Amino acid sequence: MTTAPVRPVPAISREAKRLAERHQDWKPGLLPFYISFLVIFGFSVWSFVPNPSPLGWVLTIVWSMPVMGVLIGFQGVLMVRRRLRKVAQMVPPAPAEDDFLIVLVPTIGRHDTYPALERSVLSYVDHLPAYFPWLRVEILTEEGCAAGEKIDELAARSPLIRVVTVPKTYQTPNGTKFKARANHYSHELRIAEGDAEDDVWVLHMDDDTGVGPDTAASVAQFINRQRRAGDDAKHMAQGILTYPRENAVNTFTWLADAIRPADDIARFRAMTGTGTPTAGVHGELLLMRASIEATIGWDFGPDTIVEDAQHALNFCTRYPGRSDWFNGRCYGASPAGLKDFIKQRERWAWGLVALCFNRSIPLKYRVFIGLGMVSWVLGPLQHVGLILLIAWFTGTMNTSPVTQSVVFIWAINFAYVIWTYWEGLRLNALSSASYRRKWWEPIAIVALIPVFSFLEGLGGLRGLIKFLRREENQFVVIAKPA
Repeated sequence: MTTAPVRPVPAISREAKRLAERHQDWKPGLLPFYISFLVIFGFSVWSFVPNPSPLGWVLTIVWSMPVMGVLIGFQGVLMVRRRLRKVAQMVPPAPAEDDFLIVLVPTIGRHDTYPALERSVLSYVDHLPAYFPWLRVEILTEEGCAAGEKIDELAARSPLIRVVTVPKTYQTPNGTKFKARANHYSHELRIAEGDAEDDVWVLHMDDDTGVGPDTAASVAQFINRQRRAGDDAKHMAQGILTYPRENAVNTFTWLADAIRPADDIARFRAMTGTGTPTAGVHGELLLMRASIEATIGWDFGPDTIVEDAQHALNFCTRYPGRSDWFNGRCYGASPAGLKDFIKQRERWAWGLVALCFNRSIPLKYRVFIGLGMVSWVLGPLQHVGLILLIAWFTGTMNTSPVTQSVVFIWAINFAYVIWTYWEGLRLNALSSASYRRKWWEPIAIVALIPVFSFLEGLGGLRGLIKFLRREENQFVVIAKPA
């Protein structure tokens, strides 16, 4: 293990304890789901008219498809609530004195991404040392990047920061490109420097995603728990990505991103938290044991643009049952505008569709992502507004399913969507400096769900089209707000 720098370790602050208490008091609320379900189910039963038309059959299928993912997500929520009830019995957070933490922050190094990078890196230096006496922050960038001089100046502000520059001439054996190529370079460097050990952990972060003192406490608590677990210790863990209000430059995209933290406490909790991350992972607050990452690497080939999800599925094949979820938060920023929002979703969908057809990964580990992608890319085609328009043109305003029993499934699906945005907004507000929701925000987010759903589906459909047209893969990096 690399020698820790000689420096005083700051004491755990009151702010850390206050934030930890605030987040421990939180637990996912179920009342919004129950109310939405009862209203939707009651109205659907009251208005039901048998609809054996082609439209009725299509709706019966496409509006019922998400139910498997919904039930898995709901299972995750119940698991979060059960774990949080045990928090009082857990060992309180304490510094991880026996493990070395490397925070890896890949960045494209553009001038429009630098402000967010600076905010994020300084948060690691400010908050992590209190819990990690053995710590290094690595900024991973490309040789000759536009903001290289600024990044070097940032690194000079703390002995904990190191810039790792990927040479322009560097190539992986499989020709991997983009962020995965940079990650693989870093992985090879850790092996060469002797840091790919069991007591070394790599915390993967995006260059617009910071941490707080509460994040440090949660990560340390998880790592210390693995030392006590013995043969049952986990090798990978995922926390919650939230979006503080003060990091947002666009209120609309901030509201639209409420779905993401809700997904972390639902679908990701259910899959990653039960040991096998078949839903994939995201690249923020992703914690991996360096020795395990060294056996997988990031050299997945030139078509990879969702390297985090592919890494997770490769982890499934090698280490089933060895991942976990922890109740820690990191703090990101929503896209600066609508165009960037759609571009972001398009890239995710493009890469995930390709991953569904990647035969190097066993089919059983691709099925769940595949089912989710079918619902995602068909989003615009099953939008309520479009269905009503089709019904009006065909002269059949009946949008009931073929049989009334399907109404129960529909009510679960639609109520779950409302719950994700409602609870996600609550999580994002809780992570903000002013942690209460403004009176109009819950109203606005429920009213805008049809718009958000259409935009999510549009990004997914555009990604599918690019995959089908076999366009050359592009790793689109959106501007990062400061």
